[in-house]
Amino acid sequence: MRPRRLAALFAVLCLVAPPVRAQVGGGQGTQIKEGEQCPAGMTEVRPRSCQAPTMPAPSIVDYRPRNTLRAPAHPVPKAKYPVIDYHGHPGGNLMGSQEGLDNLGAALDGINVRMIISAGNTSGDQLKRVVDLVKASPKMKDRVRILTGIDLRSVGSPGWAEKAIAQMEADVVAGAVGIGEVGKGFGLSTKKADGTRLKIDDPALDPVWAAAARLRLPVFVHTADPPEFWQTIDYNNERWLELALFPGRRYPAEQYPAFEQLMEERDNMVKRNPKTTFVIAHMGWHANDLGRLGKMMDAMPNLMTEVGAVLYDIGRQPRAARDFFEKYQDRILFGKDSFQPEEYPYYWRVFETRDDYFDYYRDYHAFWKLYGIDLPDEVLKKVYYKNALRITPRISAEGWPK
Repeated sequence: MRPRRLAALFAVLCLVAPPVRAQVGGGQGTQIKEGEQCPAGMTEVRPRSCQAPTMPAPSIVDYRPRNTLRAPAHPVPKAKYPVIDYHGHPGGNLMGSQEGLDNLGAALDGINVRMIISAGNTSGDQLKRVVDLVKASPKMKDRVRILTGIDLRSVGSPGWAEKAIAQMEADVVAGAVGIGEVGKGFGLSTKKADGTRLKIDDPALDPVWAAAARLRLPVFVHTADPPEFWQTIDYNNERWLELALFPGRRYPAEQYPAFEQLMEERDNMVKRNPKTTFVIAHMGWHANDLGRLGKMMDAMPNLMTEVGAVLYDIGRQPRAARDFFEKYQDRILFGKDSFQPEEYPYYWRVFETRDDYFDYYRDYHAFWKLYGIDLPDEVLKKVYYKNALRITPRISAEGWPK
């Protein structure tokens, strides 16, 4: 066949033959529209083109890819400066005997936590027993401090506020340095004397908050849980694995107040009591929205916060997090929550280094990696201990670095 006829035949074939779509990976593709998600079992391999793996897909708990990134790594076993853990839960085995206290001290030494604040919401005889035990320990008498609790179960009954304030004053005499942790049941499930839900901004609580201001006691409050716990439990929920592992952490709308309602009540409480220092736990569950938390800080000068159990959000936004910590360096405390000594170094590494892309310590909290935010020394000192000393005058500043 002559060359001209071959060229003409090729041109005809190009016009009539259907286009061949490249099959990336060898599987069958499915087209989707702009803004749509791929069908279940498929992923987007090209714009608007979905494909299923040619091998069986692992479950979310079995997929553990090895990190091939080779970057400088600077683990930090001990904090650069001594630390006050403002959100401490050392547990009864460490707080129930002199031997337990000695073991606690050894664990704290290993991570450079000089003082831990036991935020167990204890009061009365129980608080006095713990304080007396600590005072009797030559090694730990200056390393553990206790927060007093408030019994919220009978708010609204005659004389409740007077009784609560009297107990608070007695606990201060016994050695309490603040109030808390006022737990997440406050607002979620705690009932008043008449059986109705105790709202966080209930005016019946105001005399107690005023007494806290008079006694110079910071109030440490844990409100709600991550907002994802209220959201639909599907594969778009960042906390799906956690909610699948711990179904009791779900908050069905028909049983619990909405997340935003609890946030509004909390903010009302803080604003209505401007002389009282409130420390909101877990960065208020706004570590994933630092702009919102910053606006709260600006609007409520009596508000402090702490970083317990939200490192996964701090460490995935290193530039924004560093900017936030520098701007609000006088308003942030260190807190850890669950006392697992081997987990503290992750905080030190995020706060003190510029490391890239390293593991977080609990897969069900975060399936992503962390980055160091490299805080300046003066900011580290404030977060680690200076801010805690400033807002808690019943903790002696003697012996702490200036």
